[in-house]
Amino acid sequence: MENLEEQQYWDRQTQRARGTQMSFKFYKEIAMQLFKETQGVHVVQQMLGCEWDDETGTTEGFNNLAYDGEDFLVFDMKNTRWISPSPQGASTTLNLNYNQGHIKYMKRYYNQICIEELKEYLSYKRSTLERTVAPEVSLLQKDPSSPVVCHVTGFFPRGVMVTWQKKGEDHYDDVEWGETVPNEDGTFQTTSRLTVKDWQTEDYTCVVQHKSLEKDIVKRVIDWEIRRNQDIETRGYSPDGNPEGSGPSMGVIIGCVVGVLLLALTVVGVVVWKKRGAGYGKTNTSGTESENSELKPAVKA
Repeated sequence: MENLEEQQYWDRQTQRARGTQMSFKFYKEIAMQLFKETQGVHVVQQMLGCEWDDETGTTEGFNNLAYDGEDFLVFDMKNTRWISPSPQGASTTLNLNYNQGHIKYMKRYYNQICIEELKEYLSYKRSTLERTVAPEVSLLQKDPSSPVVCHVTGFFPRGVMVTWQKKGEDHYDDVEWGETVPNEDGTFQTTSRLTVKDWQTEDYTCVVQHKSLEKDIVKRVIDWEIRRNQDIETRGYSPDGNPEGSGPSMGVIIGCVVGVLLLALTVVGVVVWKKRGAGYGKTNTSGTESENSELKPAVKA
């Protein structure tokens, strides 16, 4: 975005954000009057955006406002009108629906402007969204009597299939699959654990399938393929599949990633390809009025 957009874009977005801030103050004051409240901390939230299916070409839009964690105003895209799940919002919907200029703009924004912006943003990100990185696969074991762990790391996109086979046939007994978690470089890693005592005498293999691979990666469970404590470095994973070692733990890494994402949502909003369901949280309405209590809208597209 920084490299591809000119200064006029950033000026326009800044003006839009300032207008939104003023609108939120207005919405909050109106809502407090309608709910007959004169003091306390109150929160107005807005969730708006658009959805585009690049396979079918269908589009969809949404714009919901909430007051103190409850839906207050909802734009009905199908019928092109505002509705309110709350009795207190009835008079507001009448005023909004009476303004036909506003309704026409809403229809144009979600069917055209928002979709064009979404397609433009996707073109900027396409090299990242469509890139593929092949996984690295290792067999790990704490000691010869411990479970054998198939550790798959460094792959992108996230989707990966890790299975076990015994003598060429799929094997599901005594198998435990781990979660897929992010690496610091934006790739992913996962593990699958096989707990059997006869791995030295039977023919076990770990099979990894991923979009980046022309053919599956197959790791045979034999002694010389397995790495153990004395010679292993696995990006924070020990031979038993648990995060440990000199580097930061995966719990810390995931916590940092989530923290950054939440900050990004608060400051600028997020453009997403597919709309995901989200609800509003309750807020504590006790206390004194504060300018900092207002939340800026999280824009989804």
